[in-house]
Amino acid sequence: MNQILFTSNKFKNRKKKNIRRFKFILLLSLLLIVFSLSYYVYNYHIYSKKEDMSLTLLNSFNIQRLYLNENDYALIPLNNNQDFFVIGSIQIPSIKIDYPILSDTNDELLKIAPCRFYGPYPNKEGNLCIAGHNYDDSRFFSNLHKLELGDKINIYDATSSLTTYHVYKKYETNKSDTSCTSQDTNGKKEITLVTCNNFNNNRLIVKAKE
Repeated sequence: MNQILFTSNKFKNRKKKNIRRFKFILLLSLLLIVFSLSYYVYNYHIYSKKEDMSLTLLNSFNIQRLYLNENDYALIPLNNNQDFFVIGSIQIPSIKIDYPILSDTNDELLKIAPCRFYGPYPNKEGNLCIAGHNYDDSRFFSNLHKLELGDKINIYDATSSLTTYHVYKKYETNKSDTSCTSQDTNGKKEITLVTCNNFNNNRLIVKAKE
């Protein structure tokens, strides 16, 4: 009889421990979910504000560029006192891209719009290399992988001059490969679009020429 009672108490104690353990794990899981959702909402809000800034810059650029001389660029200050300027805009109808192109590249500017990181200014001889973020949604260069050979890429410069380029090459490479920035274009105009593949940490390269 005592053995039965002892076994029964042991079972009850184990059951209580399991219930406490379950409650602890459940509470921890809920906290992690709340934290993850808060982090996602916060980042989405921040990136949405950056994209709103991109749209504002694009609208201003569309109005002002009709009156700009080729080398007359309006400097725009960031919060960290760094200046940049809009040197043109990029439109890709097939994947619904319409963004300004910023003059320089750094982590802060890449959150606002695609950036020139190598080569000449828009629609000059040489290879203009443009980097853009991949957020795995519809923003910036996230849908660059959907481009097909022959697709059109429209580039406007600061004087409102349009040059249309056609995709002739698309490939992936590792981060250390900088061959895509080559300026050997035989005097022709080319553009190179670069973004990340977030699944394998490679770079997606899209090349287009006039």
